[in-house]
Amino acid sequence: MAGMALTSEEIERYARHLVLREVGGPGQARLKAGRVLVIGAGGLGAPLIQYLAAAGIGTIGIVDDDTVSLSNLQRQVIHGTPDVGRPKVESAADAVNRLNPHVRVETHALRLNPENAPALLAGYDLIADGSDNFSTRYAVSDACFHAKKPLVTAALGAFDGSLTTIRAHETGPTGEPNPTYRCLFPSPPPPGSVAPCAEAGVLGALAGVMGSLMAMEVIRAVAGFGEPLVGRLLMVDARSMRFETLAYAWDPENPLNGAGVRTDPAAEPAALPPRPR
Repeated sequence: MAGMALTSEEIERYARHLVLREVGGPGQARLKAGRVLVIGAGGLGAPLIQYLAAAGIGTIGIVDDDTVSLSNLQRQVIHGTPDVGRPKVESAADAVNRLNPHVRVETHALRLNPENAPALLAGYDLIADGSDNFSTRYAVSDACFHAKKPLVTAALGAFDGSLTTIRAHETGPTGEPNPTYRCLFPSPPPPGSVAPCAEAGVLGALAGVMGSLMAMEVIRAVAGFGEPLVGRLLMVDARSMRFETLAYAWDPENPLNGAGVRTDPAAEPAALPPRPR
């Protein structure tokens, strides 16, 4: 990993990582070389971005088209009261620079959609989606599949949250494809069936918990240790402080890499394993 040697200041900064056998010098060098794109600088993105910066992720891209409002500050702790009215990507970038000047921030003040997603994803190793709407989540997950990029994705409810990792471009231990996001959630819920945050509310500290869990999942993936949440959905209930994990698998009927999907218009459908009964 040429050019990724740690300076004496970085060695002191990351000392508590360097003494971890699972991270050490090689893992910290991988973090320094890492390029992570964060979708959303809100409730989930705020703690996620801060912990990625603190961990020494070399380049963090931030996608958000919103500005900071006073009602954000109950949970979006990367922003402060003086930032109200500022673009969230600018406020978040300033916070990263204060925290860790060794981290490069690339700001994308726009809303991700199916048209611009491929170009946005192209320059990054891993995508972390903390967006707050279904259209963005599906656009991100579909683009990650086609770009063969790993995706860490989380969602928040009023008192509950969920987290999983999608590596649908890879196969699992059995040789079966890893599940896609659409294997877990085949289609968005009907419009209006899920109340937005402004109506339903959200427990502020829960955003901190879920965003920090996202950061752990990203850091483990980039540093190269641990078992990712592939095929597992972590669910957190803040009322009872209960953590549960739901297993899910590849669905041969999913529209991305299902048994009848052609990856190349000129190719024959791939011969994939039959659906488990």
